[in-house]
Amino acid sequence: MTVRPSSTPPVEPRVEPHTPVARERVLTAAQFHQLATVPPEAEWFANLDNPRTRRAYQGDLHDFMAFTGIVRPEEFRLVTRAHVLAWRKRLEERALAGATIRRRLAALSSLFEYLCEQNAVDFNPVRGAKRPRVDSHEGRTPALGDHQARGLLDAPDPATLKGRRDRAMLSVLLYHGLRREELCRLKVRDIHARRGVPHLRVHGKGSKTRYLPLHPGSAERVHAYLEAAGHGDRPDAPIFQRARGNAGKPLTPDGVYKIVLACAARASITLDGFGVHSLRATAATNALDHEADIAKVQEWLGHASIATTRLYDRRRSRPEDSPTFRVVY
Repeated sequence: MTVRPSSTPPVEPRVEPHTPVARERVLTAAQFHQLATVPPEAEWFANLDNPRTRRAYQGDLHDFMAFTGIVRPEEFRLVTRAHVLAWRKRLEERALAGATIRRRLAALSSLFEYLCEQNAVDFNPVRGAKRPRVDSHEGRTPALGDHQARGLLDAPDPATLKGRRDRAMLSVLLYHGLRREELCRLKVRDIHARRGVPHLRVHGKGSKTRYLPLHPGSAERVHAYLEAAGHGDRPDAPIFQRARGNAGKPLTPDGVYKIVLACAARASITLDGFGVHSLRATAATNALDHEADIAKVQEWLGHASIATTRLYDRRRSRPEDSPTFRVVY
């Protein structure tokens, strides 16, 4: 038996016309057109995520603008290499450190690279401008000796809640090499297990996340502080909170700086240039001194370049390794 196709045409599904959902407009027409004319120079500055980088670059560019007389962002498009070289010469005459001059040139170069990408300028006038050499063998940040680190760890009073917090905070800085901004961002949920081992989830520069095994000595102090403070069961709570006022608010980087200096004074630590970053330098130096792989230390610290990590490698300057102690008469 043969089945003949039906002569009745298929019924097309009815499509209802799309009616756009009315939404409240957030931007006014004037605001929309104003944003459409934002110069790329301002866009570049708005894209700097790290507040410390933003502050540093802002100061660097203000210095260049004051030197050249630039007032409006669009005037950057008139800059030539001659302007850059004249500015560099002026910075050298002011006897600024080589690292400072390099950073200022880097800030200006970053701006022009962005302007090139946006087709606002044809070339980067900073490219090719010679930058001062900087001794890359050893960083200027002082690191603590082992006995000083132990003294600092034990400086806060363990009988008070503030003392327990500070002991936990110092242990996280000294055992894990965190930046102070990274420490302030830590939340309770950032302590978690990976392959059965407790880890810290660290939110670093450039929105990069890294996972660090939690040192047993640090874990003991952190858990003791959280238990005493009572916020260890709240995943979204900052780990390190202010002791007085603003309950539940995280410590600020400036607050961490003041606490570290106060604890250092209590431990009778007097080093030129000592600051919170010295604890990061101490952690890195100690790890390298105990034969940690430098590439692993780079990952651990969250450095983009291994050259930065090498600044913490003081093994070549250890007094005990000096040929002085090999001389025998």
